[in-house]
Amino acid sequence: MHIELPNITREWTDKVLQLAAAEFENIALQTFLYQYQNNKLYGQYANEVGKSPKNVKSLTDIPFLPIRFFKTHQVTCTAFIPEAMFESSGTTNSINSRHYIKDIALYRQGFTKTFEQFYGKVSDYCVIGLLPSYLERQNSSLVVMVDELISKSNHPDSGFYLYDHEKLYAVLQKAEQQQQKTLLIGVTFALLDFAEKYSLQLHHTIIMETGGMKGRREEWTRQQVHHFLQQKVGATTIHSEYGMTELLSQAYSTGSGIFHCPNYMKVLIRQDDDPFQVSDSGDGILNVIDLVNIFSCAFIATDDIGKKYPDGSFEVAGRLDASDLRGCSLMAL
Repeated sequence: MHIELPNITREWTDKVLQLAAAEFENIALQTFLYQYQNNKLYGQYANEVGKSPKNVKSLTDIPFLPIRFFKTHQVTCTAFIPEAMFESSGTTNSINSRHYIKDIALYRQGFTKTFEQFYGKVSDYCVIGLLPSYLERQNSSLVVMVDELISKSNHPDSGFYLYDHEKLYAVLQKAEQQQQKTLLIGVTFALLDFAEKYSLQLHHTIIMETGGMKGRREEWTRQQVHHFLQQKVGATTIHSEYGMTELLSQAYSTGSGIFHCPNYMKVLIRQDDDPFQVSDSGDGILNVIDLVNIFSCAFIATDDIGKKYPDGSFEVAGRLDASDLRGCSLMAL
């Protein structure tokens, strides 16, 4: 297969967002070639692990940049003045990941298209954000996403509700009475805090957790979280969003913790004892290809443990305890 160096224009990014599944590998390999040549950090990492356009011929040949580099380096493709900077959450003494965004409009366009692929028009929903820990700090990519969905919903009750659980309870009751389609998206600890205070029977509301106790509560498994919420709000399923500071795309689960990707995102599996042994299915650690991440790095070796199924769906079982990935030790930058 002959791989051409792409010309990254608005037409290119629009093509990525309209990508057919059959085109994914070719576009991913073109993206690898572009980022190998234009992302100094990624190109150097690829060379250190013995990868180059000469021997990268398939998805499983592509080198994946350990996600921890976002904590220590500015991961950018070409030189640009960022329109935004997303930063991960952490403790006072922790080093947070930083993702420098060249084109914030591309991020907005991507997450809107992804949401509507799975859930239909945003304007059909009342969108409620329960993200107190994220709103209390700056530079959260999740807040930018939910804020945009709130704006696009154009519903008078859409908004962020922080710690005002009494008002949130009243709004959800009103929405149920009006049979209004509603999305309640929240960080896990905040949803649990709310559900401990109020019991509801929600038949027209999607409850979507984004993960994370953020040190606020004892860690629960996803199954425990979902079972508790189902009992308290009368929902048959709890939805989930899989995204992170270092990515621009999201995967969604409409129940049972099984995630599905849009056509411009794909998960592969690497082995813990050999991070360069990558396969298209099975158990291991998640590698993510995010083709919208054209201006940083589209190939991220995460710290998430999980499983990928033959149909392309995946689940997340947890995180590595010791997240210093072997690939990081191959470079001293």
